[in-house]
Amino acid sequence: MCRWAAYAGAPIFLDEIISRPGHSLIHQSHGATQCHSTINADGFGVAWYGDRAEPGLYRDVLPAWSDPNLRSLTAQVKSGLFLAHVRASTGTATSRNNCHPFVHGVWSFMHNGQVGGYEQFRRDADMMIPDNLYAARKGATDSEALFLVALAEGLDSDPRGALERASARFIAVAKAKGALPHLRMTAALSDGKRLYAVRYATDDAAPSLYYRWSETRGGMAVVSEPLEAEEGGWNEIASNTFCTFEGVDVKVDTFMPCRLALAV
Repeated sequence: MCRWAAYAGAPIFLDEIISRPGHSLIHQSHGATQCHSTINADGFGVAWYGDRAEPGLYRDVLPAWSDPNLRSLTAQVKSGLFLAHVRASTGTATSRNNCHPFVHGVWSFMHNGQVGGYEQFRRDADMMIPDNLYAARKGATDSEALFLVALAEGLDSDPRGALERASARFIAVAKAKGALPHLRMTAALSDGKRLYAVRYATDDAAPSLYYRWSETRGGMAVVSEPLEAEEGGWNEIASNTFCTFEGVDVKVDTFMPCRLALAV
């Protein structure tokens, strides 16, 4: 299982989330406390938005704690919207193309979790990606495939519905050809204007997810684990929910792809 953090608000240096807090994302890469693996050393990545519509992207296969370029970049780059991820592989190779976040056009996406038995139906997942998007398939992960299928399902106009429909398709094939758990996930996604996050599982073991508005920073952090042990005000996101973050406001909708998977 992976760990990730996202931020939306007044522009800040990336290191204010990624490396400076006591339980920063880099600290979580070798000392996570709320997942099965304390070590998330199979690569990392950062996608950030600036003056252009499409996000910048930096990914590598090194453990996040050992890359001096990451520390230098995050200490110098400011952004009002960014996604960062440290990876613990659930089976696919450790390669740059398999590191999160994934980007396509204005969209960025990162995921923590698993699709049960994915290796048994990887070809089926690839076949869900339409021809006009298949050239964007660079890696071999279930996460990237889910992102591209969500784009095909209408992510531009209906983020919640598109990801719900894509998840339903994955759940249906996991039930037919895969294994338990059919789907566990937390995910963050953005079009550069809004930040979205989802927490969901087909069982009762959805990965952890929290958010907190910071008056000091003037922004919202959405994280796998709270960034400071002594810092209060963290709100746990309930399972089976899709959140839209705009400034201090949080819109919470239900997220229930299982009801759609029955009809797939």
